[in-house]
Amino acid sequence: MPAPRHSPCRSEVFRTVVRIFIGILVALFVVLQVRLWFSDDGFPAVAVLERQIKAQTSENRSLADRNARLDAEVADLRDGFSALEERARADLGLIGADESFYLLAQPEHESGQPGS
Repeated sequence: MPAPRHSPCRSEVFRTVVRIFIGILVALFVVLQVRLWFSDDGFPAVAVLERQIKAQTSENRSLADRNARLDAEVADLRDGFSALEERARADLGLIGADESFYLLAQPEHESGQPGS
């Protein structure tokens, strides 16, 4: 008994369906590629975000350095008297108990204005 043969009509329909399916897959692939390369949320947006991350990382590094310096200063202010005294001298004009303060003024001229 010979093997059953497919009718030419049936194989032609199968080929047509496969071609349509492949065409749909190719069209879908092209649409997704266009969206990936040219849309607002594709590769250009990723590049912009990477630049923003780089800038933010740099800023975070500098702020972390500043925070470390401030932490060291706070620890020094809590533990050491010298930093507190230095801050008081610079900001408030502290004069120690065993120190003398001299204010040197320029003599006034006849015009009534000092210096000149």
